[in-house]
Amino acid sequence: MDIRRLVRIALLTALVAVATLVLRIPMPATEGYINVGDAVIVVGALLFGGWSAGLAGGIGSALADGLGGYAHWAPFTFFIKAGEGLVIGVLYQWLKPDLAKPMGLLLAGLLALVGLLCMVIGYFFVEIFFYSIGPALASLPGNLLQAGASLVLGLLLFLALHRNGFDPKSP
Repeated sequence: MDIRRLVRIALLTALVAVATLVLRIPMPATEGYINVGDAVIVVGALLFGGWSAGLAGGIGSALADGLGGYAHWAPFTFFIKAGEGLVIGVLYQWLKPDLAKPMGLLLAGLLALVGLLCMVIGYFFVEIFFYSIGPALASLPGNLLQAGASLVLGLLLFLALHRNGFDPKSP
């Protein structure tokens, strides 16, 4: 791994942690919170690929859990968010949609949605384990809202960077 890639992963990790900690909307059913850290994972996966976004998403989100008073969630969060970034990035790199065309943009959005739904499903099962099915079902709308908001915000940020000539491979 070259130093540039390592620095990008570190910066992306910090951005995920900050985005997760800065805007937190409480979810009473599970005593958790809704955040926009997933938007950064979406952008990272589309720009830098699945492995980079997976590492940054897993480490950054788990770090945010630890720093934010949810240390018991950190191991689960690591795997859920790493999986989210990995799925989005690998699918995007594999299919390589043409973002100049509306169908390419739609495909990129659908690929991001697949990864975000993996996140929702992952948290649903962990919430069943921690709290039982009732609270897990009660938190489902909040997790879906977080996924939807992160999808829109992440795609908008990615498009803004992409259309303004940001090239992740340049020095």
